[in-house]
Amino acid sequence: MRRWNGWGDDKFNLDIPEGGQDFLAERIGQASALNDCTLEQVCAKVPESRLPGLDGLEQLIDTSAETRVRHARGQSLPDWLAMRSGEIGTFPDGVALPNTNSDVQQLLKYAQDNDVHLIPYGGGTSVAGHINPVDQGKPVLTVSLANMNRLIDLDRESQLATFGAGTPGPLVESQLRAHGYTLGHFPQSFELSTIGGWVASRSSGQQSLRYGRIEQLFAGGRIETLQGTLDIPTIPASSAGPDIREMILGSEGRLGLITEVKARITRLPEHERFHVVFFPDWEKARTAARMLVQNRIQLSMLRLSNAIETETQLALAGHPGLISLLEKFLSLRGADDGKCMMTFGVTGSKEQASASLKQARKVCKDYSGVYTGTKLGSKWAEKRFTMPYLREALWQMGYAVDTLETATDWENVDSLLEKIETNLRTGLADKQEKSHVFTHLSHFYGQGCSIYTTYVFRVADTYQETLERWKHLKNTTSEIIVRNGGTISHQHGVGKDHAPFMPVEKGELGMQAIRALTTSFDPEKRLNPTTLVD
Repeated sequence: MRRWNGWGDDKFNLDIPEGGQDFLAERIGQASALNDCTLEQVCAKVPESRLPGLDGLEQLIDTSAETRVRHARGQSLPDWLAMRSGEIGTFPDGVALPNTNSDVQQLLKYAQDNDVHLIPYGGGTSVAGHINPVDQGKPVLTVSLANMNRLIDLDRESQLATFGAGTPGPLVESQLRAHGYTLGHFPQSFELSTIGGWVASRSSGQQSLRYGRIEQLFAGGRIETLQGTLDIPTIPASSAGPDIREMILGSEGRLGLITEVKARITRLPEHERFHVVFFPDWEKARTAARMLVQNRIQLSMLRLSNAIETETQLALAGHPGLISLLEKFLSLRGADDGKCMMTFGVTGSKEQASASLKQARKVCKDYSGVYTGTKLGSKWAEKRFTMPYLREALWQMGYAVDTLETATDWENVDSLLEKIETNLRTGLADKQEKSHVFTHLSHFYGQGCSIYTTYVFRVADTYQETLERWKHLKNTTSEIIVRNGGTISHQHGVGKDHAPFMPVEKGELGMQAIRALTTSFDPEKRLNPTTLVD
């Protein structure tokens, strides 16, 4: 069963090896966990629903306490602290589970007629506050698309598939795989997030080098709005004015509820392997990664860990004997202290894969890369969707963990990365606290790449103080990002947490245009208010 106050299946736990625990204790100190509240304690805090007469919608809307608790928060660190402490604040007044487009239309009309706010809910995986109710004195209805989760149509000739927007990643892939196809969109939240949520937040999958980000995969669809139904046709390309798809991509529920997604699909690959190379230093590793992408070598994914992340991954991997042998081998080949690990995927026909691997290995060798084969790559592929469970394991040890991500041009990567890591590493110094900070580059482009930074710090003596520590680290680093040539979000969207930083990136005229668009679809601000545009 899904955890009510954390990530994923409550029967799955990610263990931290003893060496990994010692590693963290050595760097930021021993920690003590805070006490968690129970689901029963939180349910007792849920107030009576404020939803007015449901007018025959009772079968679609659930106002029970537990359902409202389970849909009150996403997966950001503040959400985590709220659920663990039981101090959730505002709950939705009900959760609707529509089955059809007609049901969604009814719910929109109900909201309009009764002055109710609507929040669309996909997989509940938001780490930016997208789905959190805000108390503005009006009832809040969360609309879960969970029942709209099937493959509706498959056009083999055009390679287009139509899905209900609430279809989660595993169901997208299993329904396509049965016909010999894949969408190829694999965000780390793949286990729980939905295809509609990917479109609404402009997400990026781990194999975007081959398949593209969601904006390359989103061909059209259906959006139910307060002004009527918006159908976006599937045209391969057009010069007929602004692209309506782009208005919906990243709209985060402010324009309407996405109910159907038409996506560009690909035949299942004949071959797929993930390979690992170690470089002696960051300069050589980063340059090799840039050359791989700018030379357009046909890789499906690329991830480059800096020296601290490489050290951390090896420490948390377990199997100390095998890791020791690997370290000795790498040291003999010139990749010792300061080494950086690159993981890359090769996907396609056997002929394509063979040629791509040969080209990639040559580039890596030119920059002193030490090729170690596919064993570590296979381990990465096996565990790539389980890493969100790391938060649970660290929490039980008394540590909080969060991430920050951005993207910038190549000439700015090192400068921005250093500023981000330095601020996170020293941000709690006035409290005599340390943070363990490490970064990888991913989602590479000829122009630049994304920077994905993880930071771990000890929880404070109270939930509120722990939250204050997070706020300081998050807000000061976000300000550094947008003031130094980075986007406030490359793949996690804006939500409520990132909205205050949007104007720096978009500019006054850009924000004016975004507000005008939301006002055109939703003049009374009923749809997910304070998300995207504050």
